[in-house]
Amino acid sequence: MSDIVLQDLDNGLLTITMNRPDRRNALNPEMTQGLVAAARRAQEDHDVRAVLIKGAGGTFCVGGDVRSMAAGRAPLPFEAKRANLRRGMEVSRILHQMAKPVVAQLDGAAAGAGLSIALSCDLRVAASSVKITTAFAKVGFSGDYGGTYFLTKMLGSAKARELYLMSPVLSAQEALALGMVTKVVDNAEVETAARDLAMSLAQGPSITYGYIKTNINNAETMTLEACFDGESIHHTRCSDTDDHKEAAKAFVEKRKPVFKGQ
Repeated sequence: MSDIVLQDLDNGLLTITMNRPDRRNALNPEMTQGLVAAARRAQEDHDVRAVLIKGAGGTFCVGGDVRSMAAGRAPLPFEAKRANLRRGMEVSRILHQMAKPVVAQLDGAAAGAGLSIALSCDLRVAASSVKITTAFAKVGFSGDYGGTYFLTKMLGSAKARELYLMSPVLSAQEALALGMVTKVVDNAEVETAARDLAMSLAQGPSITYGYIKTNINNAETMTLEACFDGESIHHTRCSDTDDHKEAAKAFVEKRKPVFKGQ
């Protein structure tokens, strides 16, 4: 894979960087393939304990490469186009479902499929000047990369309809008020703030984080009884981990625990 998607592993934190700054990190086939490969690596590599996803050049991602779409390449049959899109959308599913925490660093703009990818993450750190929009309706698309799913689960059906049908451009503070982002920081601080948050998760109780994500994902689709069953199983499994034992010991000794992800 080329350097269009960069990967850097440091102390358990895998940083995935979308690297098309000249196109504001617009998604093309090569980038989507690279993102899916990076997400799969994050999911499967035991040395990866948390993920930070960001864009190069001061922009997260403006979505699909509309200029390339408008160039009028030779048309593909419907099923081929659908299959290509569905393969690329796997990045959102993997980031959302993987048993590791994922942080998105949002600066510049997060629009269209770029916003969808950000919404698939667990936490979002936004620069104060970032612009956030669904954007799809403005270019004649209905939405992809899971954005309609994530926004509906996050904000409810009424607000998701508003943001997709009217496609307003939200400021960082407006997105924060809605609950779409976790925190807003000054532009100059967003890289450090996002990395510090992601690194703190990489140094945390990894097994516990994985079960927390599973419990919350279960709550999106399962009955209360099934969620109770899952919580009881995961809680019991956590009780046998070295990280839980270290946390209990640190609590008694009034010190900060040192987690090893075990």
